[in-house]
Amino acid sequence: MLLQFRHSPEHRRPCGPSSVFGAAATAAWVVSFVGAPRKCVVLVLPLLWPALWAHATVLTLDLNDVVHPITAEYVVQGITQAETERAEAVILRLSTPGGLDQSTREIIEKILSSKVPVIVFVGPSGVRAASAGFFILLSADVAIMAPGTNTGAAHPVIIGGGKPDDVMSKKIENDAAAYLRSFVAKRERNYAVAEKGVTESKSFTETEAVKERLIDGIAKDVDEILEAFDGKEIKRFDGSTATLRLKGQSLRPFEMSLRQRVLAKVLNPNIALILGLIGLMGVYIEFTHPGLILPGVLGGVCLFLALVALNILPVNVLGVALILAAIGLFVVEAKVTSYGLLAALGIAAMIFGSLILIDAPIPEMRVRLTTALGVALPFAAITIFLMRLVIISHRKKSVSGSEGMVEEVGVALTDIDAGGKVRVHGEIWQASSETPIPAGERVKVLAVHGMTVRVVRL
Repeated sequence: MLLQFRHSPEHRRPCGPSSVFGAAATAAWVVSFVGAPRKCVVLVLPLLWPALWAHATVLTLDLNDVVHPITAEYVVQGITQAETERAEAVILRLSTPGGLDQSTREIIEKILSSKVPVIVFVGPSGVRAASAGFFILLSADVAIMAPGTNTGAAHPVIIGGGKPDDVMSKKIENDAAAYLRSFVAKRERNYAVAEKGVTESKSFTETEAVKERLIDGIAKDVDEILEAFDGKEIKRFDGSTATLRLKGQSLRPFEMSLRQRVLAKVLNPNIALILGLIGLMGVYIEFTHPGLILPGVLGGVCLFLALVALNILPVNVLGVALILAAIGLFVVEAKVTSYGLLAALGIAAMIFGSLILIDAPIPEMRVRLTTALGVALPFAAITIFLMRLVIISHRKKSVSGSEGMVEEVGVALTDIDAGGKVRVHGEIWQASSETPIPAGERVKVLAVHGMTVRVVRL
């Protein structure tokens, strides 16, 4: 009889909290009816709870960032979680300038194969779903945009720098267009118009998108979506049909994990660059001043996070080489008198290297000029200053041990010829001299041999 609590997707009804508690009470009545002890209810309810709550929610995801491996991982995990909970639907709020091709394909692949209907909502008003966001929007079971939003401008951009030849550019464009047609046509949307977003970089407002049959409607917020699309029958990508049961459903946000939130921030190229340079500086200070601990630990953590980001982001090797060359020029500037020429070359190399460090298809994934300038100038000044301190300390005469006795001035306590005694630094030393020195004369230490100093008369 307990199996009767499960309903097929075609016939199940909204299952809110009240119906859940009602079903739980029914389960308790069944246990009592068959004569089992009431404490069995405590054992039965935990087993029933996931099934009772399974259809009671609509999972909401937020993609308000560039599309990269971390945001793709988050969206895929969210849809997987919705499948596990057998949620009624997934609503993906989308606001993105675009992103990486591979990450976009991972998201679309999961949307197309999802067992749970996926609703992509470009909102709130004022946001956009450009480039990669255009592909993700059109791959959804239900595509909706808020008033005052836009989508499109999805022409592929080459990673690697330079302008490709016409043949290669056409091949990449055709590949992107064919990929878009492969699922837009299956979704029964206007693939001919959608293709113009790739081949002509055309953008569409929400009203244009509805008119051209690219999206399914316009809604100002999620609540309006739940109200307007409740009971709507949709055709899934696999050819099956499903009816959306959205009205009265509870919304449950699916949040990024702490690791994903940290990495999503670190994947900002500007932050990654700053962390990398702070890390290098901290490690350098720890090596030159052992025992400080804090600079080494902080530098190690920053350097680790920067390396993780650079491992994920599309890095330009030339940019890395220019930054390393800039650091080398700063070191040489501290040793050689170049009247600032080497420092200027180093600053220019670091700025240019920072600007081309991340070879991404959209400006939002590249290092900004203000960041490059704000990092290069202070880093140059700090590096040159620290290197000068190190060089000065190496050149400075030692003031401890036997080396610290050389050039020091003392007083002869006895007559000094082949041997005698002197007082230096408040200490009495055996002394020798090439010429006789009478007692009481001031002397200067020329060398130290064991416990004997060789002196000369001042």
